Amino acid sequence: MAEGDVELGHVEIDKTFQLLLKYDGVEVQNPRDQRPGSIFMVPSVYRDLSPRSFTPRVVSIGPLHHQDKHLKGFEVQKATYMHNLFHNVLRSLDSTPEQILKECVMRVSGSIDQIKACYIGMQAYTDSELVKMMVTDACFILAFLYDDARGYSSLGPINLLITKILLDMVLIENQIPFFVFQDIFECTFSKLDPTLTLADFILVILNYCNIFPDSKIDNSNIFVTHDHILGFLHKSYQNPDRDSSGLDEYPKAHSVVELDRSGVRFSKKLDARWPMAMELEFSRFQCFPLKLSWSKPTLKMPVLLLVDNTELVIRNLIIYEQFAEVQTCVTSYMLALDHLIDNPADVAKLAKSQVIVNRLGSVEKATNLINNMLEEVIIKEFFYEDEWKLLDKYYNAKWPKFIAVLRRKYFSNPWSIVALIAGIALFVLTVVQTVFTVIQTVYAVKAVKDSKAA
Repeated sequence: MAEGDVELGHVEIDKTFQLLLKYDGVEVQNPRDQRPGSIFMVPSVYRDLSPRSFTPRVVSIGPLHHQDKHLKGFEVQKATYMHNLFHNVLRSLDSTPEQILKECVMRVSGSIDQIKACYIGMQAYTDSELVKMMVTDACFILAFLYDDARGYSSLGPINLLITKILLDMVLIENQIPFFVFQDIFECTFSKLDPTLTLADFILVILNYCNIFPDSKIDNSNIFVTHDHILGFLHKSYQNPDRDSSGLDEYPKAHSVVELDRSGVRFSKKLDARWPMAMELEFSRFQCFPLKLSWSKPTLKMPVLLLVDNTELVIRNLIIYEQFAEVQTCVTSYMLALDHLIDNPADVAKLAKSQVIVNRLGSVEKATNLINNMLEEVIIKEFFYEDEWKLLDKYYNAKWPKFIAVLRRKYFSNPWSIVALIAGIALFVLTVVQTVFTVIQTVYAVKAVKDSKAA
């Protein structure tokens, strides 16, 4: 063998080819088979910012976390819920539990290729394993939500896990395709009670995870195609009157404190068609042009509930927006908040205005949550461009800017106020004394002239 040649030895072409198709045990998909809104593992650049926001803590749903050791123990509970569904809840149906189960398996098997196309980078499973997983998880979720609505739990003494399970059901990595839910629902609860809708079940999750307490999530979205449960939640937050468009101009930021000093007020917006709607409202009695801005405007905003689970919900909605062809409404809303909030004083102002309900324990935690939410996130569009342009125009008008400087310089703390009052008092006393002295002088001069004339 000549120098420089490399001996390859015996290579099994077919075996090597198959190994490359399923590299490291991961099912590699043709990009043409991947559809928008696919279910995927969150890239580490986002996951590392908040691992807790993307990792299921109690139950695995779908194939991406099926092998996680800390979730294996709950598989028995899932089987228990499914058994109770077929043998107790559905026992009034004419069909036997075996017949209902077989129908579920057949329905899911018929869409196995479509199911595979919904996942990116999942571990390799046989078709039978994947169908078993889909049927088990869909039956578990429906039975769990059905029991929860009735105030019953098969979890027994560990029913404290219920809220954790509801949160696990909205994680982007912990989803099954929505059409699987529809198939299983039609084979089970739809036959039990035709008046029930799938939305009646899913709304249990969405209402618990709703971060806008004043907005009501209804079931009208059930007639719209969804990717999964998280997609259903996202659909309820979308602006029905807006088509997606690019970002024309990056908005100029002014903090809540700065705007407050210039005369802007903040209040909660009620009865909005869009849950995250914001509106800059000027007084009806504004008699001067906007450039003078004698009228104090009010920025009406939705009420945001900040609790321990808020970060989890928002991060999953934002990561869904980053990788699916959907409105970036949540990203836009968080960008607006990020511009308004620079420090804890801004959060305190919004909390006082009842725009933010902060139950995180401190304004510092709320500030950090909002300011860190869009790290590494690509801003594709901004839904509040018109409102922010008006805010910037108002803020830069002469009178509001003068008021802002005055309040910042002389009314930022009690000592400044005391010093200003003392200065004004001293100035008034000086003026009075000067006037009094001038009057005395005038009378003295007049007296002298009168005496000379006499």
